[in-house]
Amino acid sequence: MRLASVAALSAVVALPAFAVVPAHAADALGERTGEITFTISAADLGAGMSWGKGVLSFQGHDYNFKIRGGSGAAIGFSTMHAKGGVFNLYRTQDLEGTYWSVQGEATIGAGTGGAVMENNNGVRIKFTSRTSGARLAFSVERLTIRLKN
Repeated sequence: MRLASVAALSAVVALPAFAVVPAHAADALGERTGEITFTISAADLGAGMSWGKGVLSFQGHDYNFKIRGGSGAAIGFSTMHAKGGVFNLYRTQDLEGTYWSVQGEATIGAGTGGAVMENNNGVRIKFTSRTSGARLAFSVERLTIRLKN
């Protein structure tokens, strides 16, 4: 009888540990406050340059922006089309700034990828991407976003 009581008590105590809790990976990034799409071209021979443009959808409005940046330890040329979420953006101007990420890319023809990057304002961008071209890279990428007037 005592064994049955201990087993029943153990089941009740352990039950919350097995309760289904919805997983929200985005919670670690903060509050999702916007959507973003952008296209970046990259040309590299050791160190490289990146440039492109995109659109931020935030609080019911679309904002155009341009991207400039650079990377190291890469060779080739590729174009990336990306879309994703913006986290912790509460003022449009906080999108501006320099974003850092570590990325690897091996594109011959076409590829897919994704990354998370953050600026000094605490704004994070998590995106998935499609690439085309011929580029091999494993580098720290620095991208600066500026809103267009």
